[in-house]
Amino acid sequence: MNDFRSRVEGERPYLLRYASLQLRDTQAAEDAVQETLLAALAGEAGFGQRASLRTWLTGILKHKIIDAVRKASREAPAAGADEFEALFDERGHWIEMPAAWSDPDASLDQKRFFAALELCLSRLPAKTAQTFMMREHMGLETDEICKELAITATHCWVLLYRARMALRECLTKEWFGK
Repeated sequence: MNDFRSRVEGERPYLLRYASLQLRDTQAAEDAVQETLLAALAGEAGFGQRASLRTWLTGILKHKIIDAVRKASREAPAAGADEFEALFDERGHWIEMPAAWSDPDASLDQKRFFAALELCLSRLPAKTAQTFMMREHMGLETDEICKELAITATHCWVLLYRARMALRECLTKEWFGK
């Protein structure tokens, strides 16, 4: 029991970073991680080691994050942001083309890339980052994202497009341009 508990507690920093990126609220992230740890300790018998401990805990955390997003969407109206319009001209074309990236597959293997990605995600507007993480990291479908965030499919696609363009610009500066 103590060994399992210490292994679970050892994953706390990773889980907190993961939740903080998704929720953009330190207190909400801390709450989600605490609920995850409590659920994991209470459900130790359900672990069964069919997956790694981190994978199992992340799965629990994903559900806690979705619950937190649902709660937040019921409690406060979301604010929109059009910060990325400056990247495009009136016809929707790039004002300045992004620099060519060398070998993204090789870059993904490096921890510094993930630090740059984390930095870039933290610079996105909250709803844009949530939409991107729900789609690309959590693997949710558009209709699930729309339901959770109370947005239309068109708005979801716009947010995903803006997230991808902003991440591309940011990663070009913070990672590929260095």
